[in-house]
Amino acid sequence: MDYKKTKIAVVGLGYVGLPVALAFGKKRDTVGFDINEKRINELNNWNDSSLEFSTEEIKSSNKLSLTYKINDIKDCGIFIVSVPTPIDNEKKPDLTLLKKSCNMVGSVLKKDDLVIFESTVYPGVTEDICVQILENESNLIFNKDFYCGYSPERINPGDKNHRLSQIKKITSGSTPNIALEVDDLYKEIIEAGTYLAQSIKVAEAAKVIENIQRDVNIALINEFSIIFNKLKIDTKSVLEAAETKWNFLPFRPGLVGGHCIGIDPYYLLHCANEIGHKPQMITAGREINNNMSFFIVQSIIDAMKEKKIKVLGSNILIMGFTFKENCTDIRNTRVIDLVNELTKYEAIIDVYDPLADKNEVLESYNLKLIEHPMEGKYDAIIFAVAHDKFKKLQSSKIKKLGKPDSIIYDIKYILDDEISDKRI
Repeated sequence: MDYKKTKIAVVGLGYVGLPVALAFGKKRDTVGFDINEKRINELNNWNDSSLEFSTEEIKSSNKLSLTYKINDIKDCGIFIVSVPTPIDNEKKPDLTLLKKSCNMVGSVLKKDDLVIFESTVYPGVTEDICVQILENESNLIFNKDFYCGYSPERINPGDKNHRLSQIKKITSGSTPNIALEVDDLYKEIIEAGTYLAQSIKVAEAAKVIENIQRDVNIALINEFSIIFNKLKIDTKSVLEAAETKWNFLPFRPGLVGGHCIGIDPYYLLHCANEIGHKPQMITAGREINNNMSFFIVQSIIDAMKEKKIKVLGSNILIMGFTFKENCTDIRNTRVIDLVNELTKYEAIIDVYDPLADKNEVLESYNLKLIEHPMEGKYDAIIFAVAHDKFKKLQSSKIKKLGKPDSIIYDIKYILDDEISDKRI
């Protein structure tokens, strides 16, 4: 089969799938599929609620059509699956959406079709779980009637400088020839080039450790910050001094959430436990990062007490709620941990985030975001997310939000030293 002329279906149009669909939609006939009818309608009206793409960027993909109907992708020969792979309440991999996607794709799969997965998984999921579902649904035989590939996503939400085409792409396939076909396919849209992995399992493993490495490194810096806090040494000053060495890695302490760094380690932990290995460093990193909210809240309380601010019944403003700067995504945001911990002190919490969807926050976290902060109201102002809009705030405007003896706590290192009273 000539995959160079084959129509593509991209299944799942979130932060991962939409960039892929738009990129291929400039090159060849492509169908973007998502079960969320509301999402399809907004994209058909040239609107991306995630704020990743402008109207002009969506319109420029003139070979892309969008649908929520499975029959509309029946005539496609390449299926790129890019659905979320979260964790459940027990912090175990939740492959529900991935399995449902395989059921749907399997129902329209034809002889010689190619299915490529981009969702983050642990090694073995593609060939041991996804392939079985595809075979059962289609009555076709893997690597005889249809083929698979895996090309892990490397999307960085909110980052306008490192877009899909500018990030090198790992590729892989279920046979040597298919691996080359998958590699050639992505070369059509990836300017930074591709890296052909030895196997699908290698590609799966490479993806999952990328974010684990960041998680562990941030955990190390978080532990440093706890130690330096007890020593009454400014962590930022220590890091800036250490960074004068050429090979010191420039990580910063903070809350670690989101659907990548805060989730991916649990996929490899699950896989390792299944084969009888108990990871120590990955587990320790997760424990440190998961507990940072307790340390930060205690640090905030200590700062308030130093200024003789009564914590009980105090008014506290948290600036930012999304899991990271300059994006609308609230999945697995650890800012909610700050809210919950401070509420235990009977503080009155206002949370302000101009990028987060207020209805989504209310539905997901039972938290009502405020429209605008009120001047002169707050005993403590906490900068929890480094949105560019917050960085541009004048120091005088920030100070006006607080009472005369309030504190300003900078979790994200975005304020000048003279403005913030304390940081991690």
